[in-house]
Amino acid sequence: MRILMVLALAYVAACTGKPTLDDPALSERKLNLEEFFDGRVVAYGQFQDVFGTVRRRFEVEINGTWDGQTLTLVENFVYEDDSIEQRIWTLDKTGEDTWEGTAPGVIGTATGEERGDTFNWRYTIDLPVPEGTLRVTFDDWMWMLSDTRVLNRAYMKRAGVDIGDVIITFERQ
Repeated sequence: MRILMVLALAYVAACTGKPTLDDPALSERKLNLEEFFDGRVVAYGQFQDVFGTVRRRFEVEINGTWDGQTLTLVENFVYEDDSIEQRIWTLDKTGEDTWEGTAPGVIGTATGEERGDTFNWRYTIDLPVPEGTLRVTFDDWMWMLSDTRVLNRAYMKRAGVDIGDVIITFERQ
């Protein structure tokens, strides 16, 4: 019986609507990662499981540098339990609106595309968690809300099954 409940939940979670780059734009803004993340950005976020329970909160200070081709993001996470983590992303602009990137723990190469005020970023990572590491895939969506604020919702899967979302607000300093 328990297995049937888990399978039913996985099916329902898989059927939930998710954004696409073809969704209608809600603004005339253009999100350019290299402009928004060049400099200091502070972010606030949380992870919520598929049942809606908030499992972890964090703050991130991001220091970005853009050299005309590569955007380097040094992310310093502080979790509510006072644990810390640093992730350094190296993102290369591969076209007018396309990106590839790497960071420690990322499996292969992350790929992304900007369209209007929206950016979609996809990757697989061995994510540090209090119990060790967890291999997950991210379908990461960012929307530019203003010149100084970006909203991020990342859909997380493990072994192809939805496990939760991460919601983050980025604030340019």
